This record gives sequence, C-alpha cells and structure tokens, in this order.
Amino acid sequence: MLDELIVENLGVIERAEFRPGKGLVVITGETGAGKTLLLGALRLLMGEAADAGAVGPFGSETLVGGRWIVDGEEMAVTRRVPRKGRSRGYLDGMVASVASLSEAVGGLVEIIGQQEHLRLRRPGQVRETLDATLDEEGAKAMASYERSWEDKRRLEGARAELGGGRAALEREVDMVSFQADEIEAAGFSPGDDARLISDARRLRNREVLRAHLGRAGEFLAAARESLGETSGELSAALALDPGLEDLMAAVDSAEQFMEDAAYRAEGAAESLDTDAGTLEELERRISRLGDLRRKYGSTLEEVLAFGARARRRREEIREMLGTADDLEADLAMAEREVFCWGEALLKARRRAARKLAETALGHLGGLGFGRPVLSFELSDAPPAVHGCDRIRLLFSSDERLAPGEVGRIASGGELSRLVLALRLAGGSGVAPTMVFDEVDAGLGGAVALSLGRKLSAVSEGTQVLCVTHLASVASFADQHWVIEREGTSALLRRVGGEERVAELSRMISGDPDSESGRNAARELLESAASQSG
Repeated sequence: MLDELIVENLGVIERAEFRPGKGLVVITGETGAGKTLLLGALRLLMGEAADAGAVGPFGSETLVGGRWIVDGEEMAVTRRVPRKGRSRGYLDGMVASVASLSEAVGGLVEIIGQQEHLRLRRPGQVRETLDATLDEEGAKAMASYERSWEDKRRLEGARAELGGGRAALEREVDMVSFQADEIEAAGFSPGDDARLISDARRLRNREVLRAHLGRAGEFLAAARESLGETSGELSAALALDPGLEDLMAAVDSAEQFMEDAAYRAEGAAESLDTDAGTLEELERRISRLGDLRRKYGSTLEEVLAFGARARRRREEIREMLGTADDLEADLAMAEREVFCWGEALLKARRRAARKLAETALGHLGGLGFGRPVLSFELSDAPPAVHGCDRIRLLFSSDERLAPGEVGRIASGGELSRLVLALRLAGGSGVAPTMVFDEVDAGLGGAVALSLGRKLSAVSEGTQVLCVTHLASVASFADQHWVIEREGTSALLRRVGGEERVAELSRMISGDPDSESGRNAARELLESAASQSG
C-alpha cells in the first residue's frame, strides 16, 4: 500500500506530507484548495506525462516522492519535473526511466476519477475485472489456455526457425544442394584463378613468345661460343700461371650455365607448339570461373567459401527435416488444445459475467441508480493471448435507455460508481491502492450514506483513498485529511476529534463552528461507526 507521499512545489502546494494508513482515507477541503493536485502527484509517480505548467511558484521544479510497502518490502519512487527541460525519475534512489516508474507503480495504484481515461474503458481491464471472479473450473480453464497458447507460440517460433515448415526446408535444401554441387563440379582450387590467367596470356601470345625465345637462343649460342673461345685462351694461360685456376673454373661454370639456359629456352619454345585446343579449354575455364564469381563472390576464395557454407547448410537442413514432421504434428495438437481450452474459458467467463453483472446491479441500486442495465457481452474471436473471445461491458443508467459500451456512454461520476459496484460484487481490485476522485458527484441523502458504507466495505481488503465533498461519505473514513488554502499556498493536515467534527460541520452547513452542523457531524460519525462495525 501507499505509505507516504511527499509533494513539493506542485501548483498551490508548497510542501505536503501525506501518510495514509490502511482502510478508507478521505481527503476533503474547499473547491480549489488543491485536492486533485495530490492525485496529480500520484500520477507523476505512476509514470504519466509531466506538465511543466503545474510547477508551482515556490521553486524551479516540482518534486514528488512516494514510499510503498510491497510484500513487506519498501519501495521508494521519486519524480522531478523542472520548469524547463525533461522530467527525471528515480526508483529506490537510482535513476530510472518514466517507463520503469510506470512498470513499478502502475500496478499498485488504480485511480478512478471524473476526468480520467479509466482502465475500465479499456477492453483489457474489463477482461481482467471479469477474470478475477472466475470459479475454480474457470481458473483451471484459463491456466490451461495460457499453457496451450504458450506451447503454440513456442512451436510456431521453432517452425519459424526451421524456415516455415517442411516445404520451405525442402525448397532450401534443393537450392543449397544445387549451389554446393555447382561449385564442387567446377573443380577449382585456391590459386587456380591466377594460374588460369597466366597460362591463357602465355598461349594467346605464343607467336611473339616464340620469336623472343628464338632470338634469345641465338644470343645464348653466341655467348656460349664466345665463352668456349675464352675457355681456350684461359687454358693456355693456366699452363703458364696455375694461380688462374679459379678464373678458369668460373668461365667453365658460366659456359655450363649458358648451355643450360639455351636448352631451357629451346624447350620453352617447343612447349608453345601444343594443341590449339589447350587455349580453348583455358578460355572455357576462365569463363566458368566468371559465372561462379557473379553468383557467389567477387573472388575465387569467396566462391569456394560459399560452397563450403552451402554444404554445411545442406547437412543442417537434412537433420532438421528429420524433426520437421514431428514439429508440425505437435503444432497441430497445440492449436487444437488452444481452441478446446479457449471454448472452455469462454463458457466460464459467461458464467462469471452473469453472476458479476447481477450482483453489481444490486450495488448500483444503492448508489443512486434507479433501474440501471449492466451486462457483459462475450463473442467469439480469433485465438489471442487472452483467449478466443471478445468482451464488452454494456451499461445504461436506466432501463429505458439503450445500453452501450461503458467507456462511451458512462459519465465520470457514473463510471466511478460502476467501478465501485464491480469491486463490491467481485471482491477487492487488483491494485492494492484504489483512489476515488469525487465519486460522489451529484449524490446526496441516503445514496451518499450508502456510498460511504460501500467504500468502507471495499477498504477492508484494499487501501482506499477518496476525495469527497460529502460529509456522509467522509464520516466512514478510518483517516480524514483536510487540504486548506492559505493565501497562495495550500496546507495538508490530518484531523481527528473535534477538528474532524468541525470539518464535517463545514461540509454540512458551510460553517465549521455551527452548533447544528457540529451536532449533525457527530450524528454522522456515530452512525457510520455503528454501520462499519
């Protein structure tokens, strides 16, 4: 529940410390004193949009802090709204996004007010309200549906990973097999592209090469002949000077090298005289490589890597095809389960809807409605996370009026009382703190007393905060807080004893010191105490 709310510089509130307790807590005060500003502070902590125009004149920013007790643990939430710039949120002292505040606090507080876009206006909240009243069989159907739905989603995800089913896998395995086989059949190895280009260039220019090699052979022959003459002269010199032995050896080596070079040049020239079909084969291979590169990669290395990946993918798919049939069978079973439990859940919701509407109508009769109409309309819908149905809450304040969707035709005051009736009919709300903002609009007399009793009844299981103008409602409070204007600022204080009697007197007669008003206030308190007890 909400344990403490601190508000600084919000509108006319310079600083307010609000520490509501358990049960029914009412906030009263003159019109314009700032009661709704406290609810605005709660909305800020719930992550709703911040309005810089609400920053008061007492500083450069609005500061709102709240402390909740959740399952025995404290949770602290803070929101700062500057006059200029973006607001900042904090959760347990750490910087937090507005979305994080909404997630942390949104489920802890339900505000039911005149000007709210209320949760009851949303189909999801109508369903949540109805599901809270399901019988044991209905709760089992809902749990089973949720499990079946999750199984279906999981299997659909697994099928998506497989590529959409067996047919898609078979198409893919055909494609990657073709790719892998095409690359493998080409018979290329790393480095073949450079060798093919070099060999083709050589054969395309073989006549020019033959001419160059022929002349080179002639030059080598001349050089070898010259070296032979040189060797003869050195042999004669060596006979006279043995010290020339190294020079003689060098010339002999050069002569041998020239002879080898001439032989190789002759062989290179002869190798050019190959079958003309060799060049045609090279050109075909180069063209084939070009085709593969256009399909699978800009280089031979990329083409070969693509082929390796295609082979691996082919093996992966073949393994997955072994399980695809089982997956389709499991998915078909899960879909049947979803429809089966969805139908059971729809029947359970219809049972709960009849009972909840009937009981809530009884409470509406005591909240100022003469002959109201209230019903839940449930129709079939495609399977979704919540079930296989569509739910609408239909309402009219009088049976002579055509009922319509509650969010479209109910006024703020009617909607607030309708929520209260549903809470009384179905038990306490989901949120541990419920806030009613002027739910008593347009009421008085016995209806106001009935409203007070009903709010008190709701507060037995939920902390209820209520902004009210009626002393009949305020008299049922377990805590009574008053907000008062003093000049340009507002003060919030808790009242009890004679101060509370004076406030109720003001609400009854307009004069806190009126003797008749005070007597009426005391009677209200005594009556409320006896009815609450």
